[in-house]
Amino acid sequence: MEHRIGQNSPSVHAAGTDPAYVPGLTPPRPAEAEEQPPVPEAVLPDAAQDARTEPETEPEPEAAAAEEEEPRPVADGPAFEVSDRRGSITVDSTGVTFRLDDETAEFGWSEIGAVEMDTPRFGRRLTVTVYTTGRRSYDADIEAPNRSLPKQWAAELDAVLESYFEDTETAG
Repeated sequence: MEHRIGQNSPSVHAAGTDPAYVPGLTPPRPAEAEEQPPVPEAVLPDAAQDARTEPETEPEPEAAAAEEEEPRPVADGPAFEVSDRRGSITVDSTGVTFRLDDETAEFGWSEIGAVEMDTPRFGRRLTVTVYTTGRRSYDADIEAPNRSLPKQWAAELDAVLESYFEDTETAG
């Protein structure tokens, strides 16, 4: 009798060969391009022909970034903010905000179930973990320039968190 060694399942196109491949998802259709057929230029009114021939100008990247970024509300109560070369952690009256490079995660006090912090005994990192009421957790790390700062940051953060969690307990 003949026996094969290995798997009997057929080979499948995997994300290892194509990073853009996610099983079960189909690429989005360009909705406008398929729904509207191109209109010949002879049918377009004069204003539309002029608009088609003029080159479109794109806003400068700095102006576009300034328009996208909304101003952060002013903090009313105690605040805590630390940052390193890549990211930052901010705790204020609006909630907890993690930033890493160009990504931002904001958690309002209504969705925060708990906040935990960790400082390794011989390390230079402060790790803050936010546990949401939806039973999920998110964490951020900040690297300190020296070993004594994470303990100092933890004490400051503890005082700020205590004020916000006491406010919610006494109000409810």
